[in-house]
Amino acid sequence: MRPHSQPLAIEQRSIELAGRIIPYTLKRSTRRRSIGLQINDEGLTVSMPLRASEKWLHSVLQEKAAWVLDKLENWQGKRMPAQRWEDGETVLFRGENFTLRIVSGLVRATPQLSGNELIIPVYDTSNRKAVVRKLLNWYKQEAEQVFRECVEHFAPQMQVSPKSLKLTSARTQWGSCTVEGVIRLNWQLVTMPLHLIDYVVVHELAHLVEMNHSPAFWKIVEQACPDYREIRAELRQWSPAAPEL
Repeated sequence: MRPHSQPLAIEQRSIELAGRIIPYTLKRSTRRRSIGLQINDEGLTVSMPLRASEKWLHSVLQEKAAWVLDKLENWQGKRMPAQRWEDGETVLFRGENFTLRIVSGLVRATPQLSGNELIIPVYDTSNRKAVVRKLLNWYKQEAEQVFRECVEHFAPQMQVSPKSLKLTSARTQWGSCTVEGVIRLNWQLVTMPLHLIDYVVVHELAHLVEMNHSPAFWKIVEQACPDYREIRAELRQWSPAAPEL
């Protein structure tokens, strides 16, 4: 039997960085050998070795203060405002803004793009769950089609052939690739500009050759996506808001 790994020790803390009080989540683990910082929709998370000193932690946070504040500001600036997914609101699809129009229609009627509007027909326009359910299904269907087109375009160029393509709803990953050749892409990518979708697809296809992030891996990515560095930086600033039931 495999031994159980020691669980993470998690604390909620705060620190003053450049005159601002920044709350953060501290995670200690026996598996870590260095201190890592991550910023997402939950804020700043610091991961560190279980027995690392407070002095080391403090010095790293102060050294990275400018980076932390800049990333927090960028993330918050790109986050979409909370939406109620009601008629007249703005929604994203392939990086473009569309006005959501909720109209009375048959249960089996499918959503349609018309000009700058996304029309969602539902039997009861006051039933928010029915609206969101139909919107989610439409997003996922469109995502599958867009992702397959991207894979069919780039895979031959990169001389790779994924075993299968699946959608995921992961909260912290845009995509992943297994050693068996299964590529998973977050359906929320379909709300973003096509060049960002292309980059994520190229990134995961490159893992079919190099299952790491070595210089050899990035060379493969660059051959298919020469401006990947700029696109990668842009991708870090996006946090699409998915509708929830």
